Amino acid sequence: MRTARHYEDVELLRKAGVSEEDIAHCVKVGEKALEIAERTGADVNRELVGRGALLHDLGKARTHAIEHGRIGAEMGRSLGLPKEITDIMEKHIRGGLTKEEARELGLPAEDYRLKSLEERIVIYADRLVDIITDGIVSLGSDEREAERKFEEILRNIPKYGKDEKTLDRYLGYHREIQGLIRRGEEEDKSRDAAWAK
Repeated sequence: MRTARHYEDVELLRKAGVSEEDIAHCVKVGEKALEIAERTGADVNRELVGRGALLHDLGKARTHAIEHGRIGAEMGRSLGLPKEITDIMEKHIRGGLTKEEARELGLPAEDYRLKSLEERIVIYADRLVDIITDGIVSLGSDEREAERKFEEILRNIPKYGKDEKTLDRYLGYHREIQGLIRRGEEEDKSRDAAWAK
């Protein structure tokens, strides 16, 4: 699954100086985010999900430090990207920080918490892709294994859960999105059963 502007956005990442390794990560996050959006059955802006996911690490053209989200959003604004996309870029660090957390991490004291389902899907997909590409679940296995083991992985590997507040946020997104996916699957089964009659 890809957005209509996929190739343009990949070229934007290249021109900005994002490494091919980081671009591959962004492409995978975009694909995973769109897959999850589809599976939820929710009324979400798929173009925003796909583009926000693909461009979320634009700031890695300049740094891989925690500031890459803020720097990427600044770069995106200067390129004329929509606010909804630059918001995803800026907020994706640790799944959306409070003002206090941002200040503690040396970022501008702003509210980076995620407000839309689209933002939460992108951040969830980013964490899942990290788990999959880092080999925490077996490569070649069903990628949904990362979803099934998400809570266990985040609780047991600090790299993914970071700290208690971040862990709680990620687990909240996981539960919300998995609930939507289950509801979507149940609706599909009911619709299929009705058609079979």
